[in-house]
Amino acid sequence: MSGKPIRVLVAKPGLDGHDRGAKVIAQALRDAGMEVIYTGLRQTPDQIVGAALQEDVAVVALSCLSGAHMHLFPAVVEGLRKQNADDILVLGGGIIPDEDIPELKEKGISEIFTPGTSTQTIIEYIESKVG
Repeated sequence: MSGKPIRVLVAKPGLDGHDRGAKVIAQALRDAGMEVIYTGLRQTPDQIVGAALQEDVAVVALSCLSGAHMHLFPAVVEGLRKQNADDILVLGGGIIPDEDIPELKEKGISEIFTPGTSTQTIIEYIESKVG
């Protein structure tokens, strides 16, 4: 990594009320030397885009367990594009069926991390793309 830490926004879009996994990821990224901003629960795509721009992040890491990922994740990507911030890496995680992953990637989600993915794998992916 360069001298400047990678800034990551961890966000929970939609009505999903479970954030333990997002908090685990946030802590792992912090432990790896990244600066992490966690938006909390029940964020709209527009709120996430606004926070990403305000915090000048390099990465937005979205977590969704509610099944609304096919709507919410692409809405964040589209919002970033509308703000000319499509250079921000967008990652997704949570309960994402394997059959949804190719379409999410086509819609601009760089990578999807499903349950069981090690935090080290996520850290290494971010560092390889941003660091």
